[in-house]
This record gives sequence, C-alpha cells and structure tokens, in this order.
Amino acid sequence: MFKGLWFRFFLIFALLSSVSLLSAFILRVLMIGDFREYLEGELEDRVYWVMADIEGSYERHSGWDEGEVAQNVIRALLLGLDIRILDRDSKLIMDSEKAMNRLTPLMKRRVAALARIEDRGGEYLSYPLFLAGQEIGILELRFMKPLREEIFIKRTDSFLIISLIFFGGLSIFLSIVFSKRLTAPIKRLSSATQEIKRGNFDITVPVSGNDEIASLAEAFNSMVRSLRLQEDLRKKLISNAAHELRTPISAMRAELEGMIDGLIPVNQNELRSVYEEVRRLSGLVEAIEEFTRAQAGALNLKKEIIHLKPFLENIIDIHRRKIMERDISIELSCSEQLDLYADPEKLSQIVINLLSNAIKAVVEKGSIWIKAERSDGEVVIEFKDNGRGIREEDMPFIFERFYRRFEEGTGLGLSIVRELLEAHGGRIEVKSEIGKGAVFRIYLPQGIQR
Repeated sequence: MFKGLWFRFFLIFALLSSVSLLSAFILRVLMIGDFREYLEGELEDRVYWVMADIEGSYERHSGWDEGEVAQNVIRALLLGLDIRILDRDSKLIMDSEKAMNRLTPLMKRRVAALARIEDRGGEYLSYPLFLAGQEIGILELRFMKPLREEIFIKRTDSFLIISLIFFGGLSIFLSIVFSKRLTAPIKRLSSATQEIKRGNFDITVPVSGNDEIASLAEAFNSMVRSLRLQEDLRKKLISNAAHELRTPISAMRAELEGMIDGLIPVNQNELRSVYEEVRRLSGLVEAIEEFTRAQAGALNLKKEIIHLKPFLENIIDIHRRKIMERDISIELSCSEQLDLYADPEKLSQIVINLLSNAIKAVVEKGSIWIKAERSDGEVVIEFKDNGRGIREEDMPFIFERFYRRFEEGTGLGLSIVRELLEAHGGRIEVKSEIGKGAVFRIYLPQGIQR
C-alpha cells in the first residue's frame, strides 16, 4: 500500500500543502513581529508627545501647575501610559492616582474604562524633563498592556490554528482523492498489461479526457488491437501453412498408396501427376525460403548505383512472353537520368513480384503502366493496372504471409516486397477499387541525381 504510486502522489500533494501552510505560518510570524515593532514605535512617539506637553506646561506657568499637570497625566492615561511626575528633588508632583482623584465620579469612571487602568503592569521607566537646557524634573512611566492589540493577536492566532486544522485536513483529503484519481488509469493500464501477459488480447482500457494519460490509454488500446490482429494473423499463418503443405502431401500420399496397392496404374500420366504435386510442394517451400531470405536480406544489403530505366526495361523483357500471351499492353515512363542507390538483386525481386501481381490481376487485353520519378528526395516507382482490383475488406491483409488475392501463387509475394522495402528504408502504398484496378506505389530513399 505504502509503496504504491498513489501513495507517492499523496506524499507530494501533502508536502506541497504543508509547505503552503508553513509559508502562511511564517508570514503570520513576520507580520506579527512587524506589527509589534510598529506598536513599540507608536508608544515611543506617545512618550515624546507627553514629555512635550509637560515641558510646555511648565514653561507656560513658569513652574508646576497641578491642574494642568493633572490634565497631562489624564491625557497620558488615555494614550496608554501610566505616568508620575517628579520635580528636580524627586518629590512627587502628580501621578495617575492623584490625577484621577481630581475628577468627578462620572469622569473618573469614564477615564478608568477608556484608560484600562486595571491593565497596568511592569516597572517604571525614567525620562528626564528639560527646559532651556535645565533639568526641571523626572517623568516616570510604564506602558499599559495593549488590550486591543493583544485581542487582535489572539484572534489571528485562533484564526491561524483553525485554518491549519481545516485547510490541513482538507488538503490531506484532497491529496488522497486526487492521488487515487490520477493513479486509477495507470492501475487500469497495469492490470490490462498483466492480462495481455497472460495472453488475453480482448481487453481494453477506458479513455477519458485529453491529457497525457488519455493519450497513453489510446496508444495502449491501439497496441492491443495490433497485437490481437497479429495473433489472429499468426494463427491464420500456421493454419494456412499447414493447409498449403497438407494439400500436395495428401494428394501425393493418396496416389502413391493407390499405386502400391495396385489400384492406380504406374504409368507416365500418374507419375506426372505426382510430379506436379511435388513441384507444387517444392514451390511452396521455396517461397517460404525466399521469404526467410528476404527477412535476412535486411542485414546484408549490397547497394550500388542502378540506372533505373534499363533496369526496369530488362525486367519487363523477362516477362514479355506472359505479357504477349495475355495480350496485355505495358507502358513504362522513366527518365534516362534517373538513378537509384539500392541492392539490385533485392530491387529486382521487388519489381518482379509487383509486376507479376499486376499481370495476374489484369484480364486479357488489359493495361499496365509503370512510372518512375524523383519526389522530395525519394525515388517513387508506381505500378498501375486496370485489372480486378482489391476488395476493401482485403486491403488490411494483402501484405500478410500466405494471404492470396488469386488462386495461383503462395501468398508470400507482397510480404517479401514489404520486407525488402523496409530493409532499404522504403515503404509501399496501395490504392484500389474493385473492378477498376490497383495502384502500388513504392518509395525508396537515397535517390542519386547524376
């Protein structure tokens, strides 16, 4: 559980949330510190205001006037300062208690409520009073506890604690929810992978959204479809190979058994029939060997510069007899200057297979067009015919092994073409419409311009 991917996501989310909450706590500490410094500066200013008032009162009256001094003390109380004033001989002139006693009972209650006299605390601090450079007395004071400010700080502390508990819990809850939600598609992919490992190719994973995980799920489903198709083709390949091999072997066995039992006469016609089955079996084995060599040929290409027009003309001449027998017209379009860097033996096999397929596809008096040209750094060779065409449902399978378009043949020709093209770094495209012919277009790189 604690080693799962969702737990790692949860730790990441929880860590980020903790950092955010810690940042808020640090910010609060810094703000409260600045706030206290501001209050201290404000209190210092109030001290100097009171000192200025007391020194001004002494100057106006050329001495200590108890009535005005009492007013100064009351004003100091209202500013949050508990003061007492001493003369040069340290004799008490006025303090907060004496000043309060000079007030009427109603004013005394009001001032006591406003000045928070019950919140006095701490020791007195001494400040000398001067007038014209001469010391006239001493001001002793202590600061009242800043009740409102303390209430503000306590409330911020309470709010911070509530925020930490609420948002911390919320962040943990959301971390669990989102971590599980993020990892759920990955867990589904992992489970589906295990199913594929066990050979179940019928599984798919749901795709939701358009993010990277959705793209991964789509790619996975596409891969599963390809694997399913390949598995079906593999089974079909084995079945087809067994069928193709079984047919001539069964026919030969039946004829030979008949000859041995004396049911079939041993003569030239019967031997020729057995020979035809042997030749068919031999052709099938040779086709399989040819396909194997085509696959191995990717590792051993012997490339050279090929003058393409005479090369294609020579292959057409080899098939001239078949072309004439079926009264097929063939047209070649290729520049004299078009060269190609490829393995001539492998390229010859590609062209022969495609031309043979075109000849098989066209009916009598049909037409075949071969066109070679250079396009975007590639050499493109096109084989076009107006023959039978390819059914749409057959198109995905025409390059698969033992898949036959025609009764004759082994079904390996186009598979060999694709293998050899891929060995050259090329590709093949097919377009066809049933009854109207087909176009096979091959693309080969490394064309060289003379």
